[in-house]
Amino acid sequence: MATYIILSRIAPDAIKDPKDLKGLAEIVEKEIKQRCPGVKWKDSFATLGRFDVVDIVEAADAKEVERAAMIIRSKANCSTETLFATPWEEFLAAL
Repeated sequence: MATYIILSRIAPDAIKDPKDLKGLAEIVEKEIKQRCPGVKWKDSFATLGRFDVVDIVEAADAKEVERAAMIIRSKANCSTETLFATPWEEFLAAL
């Protein structure tokens, strides 16, 4: 399985109250579990920078990761950037 990093920026008008983010995250999680069964969530982080959320996922099929990113975009009113990630030791071994 390949590792991917999904970086998300939440639109300023996506939520009215920061507490609403929990409900929004639950909606997105449910939709991704239903429509992207091959995507395994490894971890998620809230960040204080250019992106609001960093998700680390694994999948055998890049198309499912694309679908998950589009669900995040449409349901959570976010912009996303998805990166393919190679573990450092594997990267060095391939050089």
